[in-house]
Amino acid sequence: MLRDSIKGLEKVFKTDIDPPKVILVTGPPGSMKTSFCYTFMSRYLKHSGKFGLYTTLEEPLDSHLKNLKSLGIEVPDNMQISDFTDLREIDEVLDPTEATNYLEFVQKMIEHFKRIYGDDFVMFALDSLGALYSLMEEVTDMRKKMFYFFKMLRDNNLVSLVVMERSIGGESALLGNEGFLVDGIIDLGLDRTRGKLVRYLRVEKMRACEHSMEKHAIVLGKGGMAVLGPVFESGEL
Repeated sequence: MLRDSIKGLEKVFKTDIDPPKVILVTGPPGSMKTSFCYTFMSRYLKHSGKFGLYTTLEEPLDSHLKNLKSLGIEVPDNMQISDFTDLREIDEVLDPTEATNYLEFVQKMIEHFKRIYGDDFVMFALDSLGALYSLMEEVTDMRKKMFYFFKMLRDNNLVSLVVMERSIGGESALLGNEGFLVDGIIDLGLDRTRGKLVRYLRVEKMRACEHSMEKHAIVLGKGGMAVLGPVFESGEL
């Protein structure tokens, strides 16, 4: 079950997260968005034996592997990490004079792994949406483009984690109205109530899933992230 992938996450989700789902993982810098995706994916894939694809446009593969190692997170054999270098190298081989349609490229990657793993390909992560936008030369009709991109992810019956930077207190109506197009929004942030710094996770929405909307404190330790419990106004658990 997906809600068992992170220790304590069952305190947040009362029912499981069933596919297909497109979930925004948002928050300001340093809110552990990538660590959440690492922990969520690696633990589920390790115990389920299913396949997952983590596509990163922010950092090279070596950097991600070092981060995983520092967190004590084991990368299972059934989790593939593909970085921007992979995209650039393939782009140059295919046609160095023509700009890549990165939305289409990601779709082809997903279709490729679907052909290989079939129904065992169940999880996908994109880190990050902002980096993807920076690669796209054509930004007109963005809402329409993202509508069909997210539809493609659902059509492949995936639980998709889409990382997106978000300012503190930023609205759900993000660039391109992604907040309205996705199935779920998980907000990661920092609470400084009464001077005490607490990292938290809060589910703003998750379609077809019963969940708490309270802030829940999170910690990062050996083996990844864990959810402790609700953060009250006093700043204590």
